[in-house]
Order: sequence, then C-alpha cells, then structure tokens
Amino acid sequence: MQNCNESTSPSTGEARTEVDGYGWKALAGSAVGYAMDGFDLLILGFMLTAISADLNLTPGQAGSLVTWTLVGAVAGGIIFGALSDRFGRIRVLTWTIVLFALFTGLCAFAQGYWDLLIYRTIAGVGLGGEFGIGMALAAEAWPAKYRARVSSYVALGWQVGVLGAALLTPLLLPSIGWRGMFLIGVIPALVAWAIRNKLHEPEAFVRSKTRKAPIGHAFKLLVKDGPTMRVSAGIAILCSVQNFGYYGIMIWMPSFLAKQLGFNLTQSAMWTSVTILGMLAGIWIFGQLADRIGRKPSFLIFQAGAVIMVIVYSKLADPMQLLWAGAVLGLFVNGMLGGYGTLMSEAYPTEARATAQNVLFNIGRGVGGFGPVVVGAIATAYSFQMAIALLAAIYVLDMLATLFLIPELKGSELD
Repeated sequence: MQNCNESTSPSTGEARTEVDGYGWKALAGSAVGYAMDGFDLLILGFMLTAISADLNLTPGQAGSLVTWTLVGAVAGGIIFGALSDRFGRIRVLTWTIVLFALFTGLCAFAQGYWDLLIYRTIAGVGLGGEFGIGMALAAEAWPAKYRARVSSYVALGWQVGVLGAALLTPLLLPSIGWRGMFLIGVIPALVAWAIRNKLHEPEAFVRSKTRKAPIGHAFKLLVKDGPTMRVSAGIAILCSVQNFGYYGIMIWMPSFLAKQLGFNLTQSAMWTSVTILGMLAGIWIFGQLADRIGRKPSFLIFQAGAVIMVIVYSKLADPMQLLWAGAVLGLFVNGMLGGYGTLMSEAYPTEARATAQNVLFNIGRGVGGFGPVVVGAIATAYSFQMAIALLAAIYVLDMLATLFLIPELKGSELD
C-alpha cells in the first residue's frame, strides 16, 4: 500500500486532510448503530428474570435467548459484511437496521419461548452487521491522519450503549415492563436509520464498484497469499484475546465481588460503572495515541498494561483499591477495542473491508464466548484470583501476535 496522509472527498474526489460534514454524519450513523448493539444486549440481560417469570421459562431457555442472539449476530456479521462490500455500505446498513428494528419490536408481542427465540435470533442477525460495516464506512469517510481516532469514536458507541442500558433499565423496567423495554430498544435503530438515510456511498466504495466481483470473492481476499494470511491470523488472535478477556472479566467480576468480598448490589453496580468509564477513556486514548505514534506501538503499550493490571488486580482485596484499579484495568483491557477497526480498514482492500471487519471480529467473539466458561472452571478448581491472573498469559500471546504478524499501516491510503 502507498503511504499517504490524505484521503479523498466523498463528494468531489479531491484530496483533503480535514473532516467534512459527510464524515461527521458517517461517524454519527456508525456510532449510534454500535450503541444500539451494546444497549440491546445489556437490556436483555437485565430483563431475563422478568421475561422468565412472565413466560414461564426455564433457566436454560432464558440463557438461550442470549446465546441465540449472539449466534444470529455472528451469522449476520458474516453475511452482511460480504453484502456490504458488494452492494454498498449505506444500502446494507439500512437493511440491517430495518431487520433489527422489526424483530426487536416483535419481541414486545411474543407469547411464548419459541416465538421470542425466533424474534431474538433474527434481530441478532440484523445487529451483527453493525460493527464491521460501520467501521468500514467511518474509515472511508475520514482522512487518513484521523482514521484511528474515528475508529475509536465508533467503538465508543458500544460502551455508551451499555452505560445507557445500565442507567435506564432499572428506572424504566419496573414501570413499562420487558415488553416496553423492547420497544424502547427500537429507538436507537430509528435514529441510526434517519442519519444514514441522508448519506451516500463513500468515494472509496464508489471507485471499487467497477470491479464487480462476486460476493464470495471478498472472503478469498482474506487469505489470498501468505502475507495476507499472516495478517488475518494475527488480527483474529487480537480479536479473540480482546473478547475472551472482556467477557471473562466482566461476566464473573460482579459475582466475585459479591461472594468473595461481600459487595452489595449498589457497590457492584458502582464498580461496573467505574470500570466502564475506564473502558471509555481507554478507547478514546487509544485512538489519539494510534494516530500519533502508530498502530503497533499503541497495541503493545495497551497489551503490556493489560498484563500488568491483570496481575496487580488479582492481588487486591481492599474495596477502594478494587474500585480504582478496575477503572485502570478497564482502560487497558478494553481500550484496544478502539484500534481494531482502523487496523482492519487499512489491511484489506475496499471490496473486502467490511467482510474482514465482521469475519475476523466475529471469530474473536466466538472464541471470546468461552472466556466465562474457562474463567469459571479455573475459579472453581483453584480460585478467582488465579483465574484472573492466568488471563495475563493471553495478553502476552497478544503481544507476540502484534510483534510478528501485524504490519504498521499508519497513514496508508485506502485501496
């Protein structure tokens, strides 16, 4: 790829170095869509007890609602990523939004387990395309010198959605019930649709459409030769470690704080909120840093910080120390989420960019799903502190993958 600190205006084709109105609208539409993703998954977790009581669900059935939402998201990510690279970012994002909004709304009218399961799975399919397509759209709409920053801003959308769900659900659920919450979940989708309805395709995609390759071609481009296969393997490792560590820590930590340290619900909620704020700060910092010193150095700094903080955190017992250390832990462990979008945008050509984002990140999401299982097994056999400390090893693996498999592509022109 040719190094360049300029990108192309989506409207005029002229080189530019500053963000224009189209870029800001593309960012807004992408970030709101990703916020919808985080908001939806967290409110579902909050509502499982109420749904189970109303529809007489077993614990296994209730848990499967989350599982099949994620299964749908993985399938949707792969399908819609490829469709986006073939038919356009805006068009396919609109399809995903309509699909998600329609079936999330239908969840509010579910009469039993099976129809709710079907609605959740199909809503998950619509949800799955958000991350990769939104990241590709934002990267193509912003100048190269700000590309890491815009990717981090899109990634912030997830955490804002999670924080919004954590704050709104306890207030609204008692008064409007789980059916009302599903209808509330449609609102971010409508906002994202309204923003995207005013956008046209970015110039990078318009130029690529002359290639008219079949849909399956995008998948082949992820493994087209040895160097590309190494990059794809490296990014898959990074995304797997990201999701494994995130879910492994965040799913079990509230339980650990309650059972081992006697934290009540308010204290556990405070810990979660402070940790999420640390994650927000980490994602923002990563984007700023990666645009200044490069992608690889930024990843290595955050990975080393994750190793250190995971080990430090596993040795703490004082509630106040755990609170503030949780924020720093969240900063390093989840801050790297701000870098995957730009890394994948720069590593693959336009006709495979959204496919790469969704396929590789969803491989990581699939591997990360085992995080809570592994952490739980180690915690049962030994201790939770031991389980957390062993997570440090996966961030060492992360560093090795970054050093030997990931190229530095700061300032690269998008092909």
